[in-house]
Amino acid sequence: MRSVSFIVLVLLFSCTSRLPEKEKPVRDQDPKTNIPSLIILGTIQDGGSPHPGCKKKCCENLFSDPDKKRKVVSLGLVDPANGKNYLFEATPDLPSQLRALKNYSSFKTGDLPDGILLSHAHIGHYTGLMYLGKEAMNTDCVSVYVMPRMKTYLETNGPWNQLVKLNNVELRVLDAGKEVRLTSSIKVTPFLVPHRDEYSETVGYRIVGPNKKVLFIPDIDKWDKWDKNISEEIIEADYVFIDGTFYSGEEIQNRDISKIPHPFVTESIERFKTLTSAQKDKIYFIHFNHTNPLLDPQSFQSRELIKDGFHSALPGQIFSL
Repeated sequence: MRSVSFIVLVLLFSCTSRLPEKEKPVRDQDPKTNIPSLIILGTIQDGGSPHPGCKKKCCENLFSDPDKKRKVVSLGLVDPANGKNYLFEATPDLPSQLRALKNYSSFKTGDLPDGILLSHAHIGHYTGLMYLGKEAMNTDCVSVYVMPRMKTYLETNGPWNQLVKLNNVELRVLDAGKEVRLTSSIKVTPFLVPHRDEYSETVGYRIVGPNKKVLFIPDIDKWDKWDKNISEEIIEADYVFIDGTFYSGEEIQNRDISKIPHPFVTESIERFKTLTSAQKDKIYFIHFNHTNPLLDPQSFQSRELIKDGFHSALPGQIFSL
């Protein structure tokens, strides 16, 4: 009898055995707003802006007068017709980004998304998971989509393994190159990219809606290290959000630049100069270091970027899919 009771308790507290929630009713909406869309929830590199310890001009006023729009890089994905929304990356700014995503999702009554998709194990991309734990939201089996090494890392290292043990999250394993259908209207495919993979793989994502295709690569090493041609990938997409961490090497004065080999924006501009105007217009740089002059829309570099036909991603921008 005791063994039966134990089995019942295990079933009750298992993520996979719980009954699914009833589908939330979708409110009547204008047909245009019923189309899936993507919203920019953050554009800053992992350390944020202002950056801890920074004594440069780029941060000096932000400690006393923060810019509320400066959040660590994240995308929100919304499908009104299916009453679902998803978050790319779990950043240190997770609480405000969850609320922003909920406010944009008129069909949602709570802050939790239907799933969170992670790219890799660097602090700006996964540490927001801490807010799902018992010290904060104490969530119930939030779907977190991860690659195999990322899954192992979260399962075997504290405090993240506590999220798994207490069923705050349910890890859903992704395969590189294998498509996952999030809703009847949205598909995503993770793909491996070269980066500093100390604890996990690093992936970008292809996001496919009913009408548009998105390429999302917030972190990557130099383009030549990738086994794919980034220009060809751009041609195949409708919107492209790519690593713009550093505008140029002039920003880095206190670290060995070879140890942080992101493609400079200047290098990407040179690489993409043979693209057509329409192809350049697809490109939005994102994941800006606190030193990046593109954070200032009035800077010479920002004006030159626009003149060359490219864009900086901006918080709150919305793209129909």
